[in-house]
Amino acid sequence: MLGSGGRKCLKEEIHKDDLVTGDYDIQDNGQRVDITVTDSRGHILVSKESATHGKFAFTTEEYDMFEICVTSKSSSGVVAPEREVYLNVKHGIETKNYEEMARSEKLKPLEVELRRLEDLSKSIVDDFAYMRSREEQMRDTNESTHSRVMYFSLFSMLCLLGLATWQVLYLRRYFKAKKLIE
Repeated sequence: MLGSGGRKCLKEEIHKDDLVTGDYDIQDNGQRVDITVTDSRGHILVSKESATHGKFAFTTEEYDMFEICVTSKSSSGVVAPEREVYLNVKHGIETKNYEEMARSEKLKPLEVELRRLEDLSKSIVDDFAYMRSREEQMRDTNESTHSRVMYFSLFSMLCLLGLATWQVLYLRRYFKAKKLIE
């Protein structure tokens, strides 16, 4: 539901070189509705003005967070009732049309299902490889931070021991000079 002058946004992380498709259907109530798709750096990938229904598609250039926003704009300042917004976004393996692939390559239903399962398993393997690389990066960062904290702690302890030793020696010399101790 989108109110007059309202804005609703959806965010999703999408991998590099993924095809993203979407279709939308917006209930008409006389107000203008804009749809924009932007990446995390603010680049506009898709922009539809005065949209009521339609489709959009784009291919990602890198792994990023993408934001799809639907904005209702009142033309005369009149408050209109809320409207229903239908938005269906697909990316990756969901965007492939296996029915058309079956017709063009003259595949049997079992072959189409095998192709779909093959693509699905490849997608899962790619996701695991990405997670593994992210885990390696996080582990390297964790180890680097651990070693820096350890060396900083050792340096701090050595400074404190040096200051404590200097303080004891200084006070001993001071009290001997004032002849309070022998």
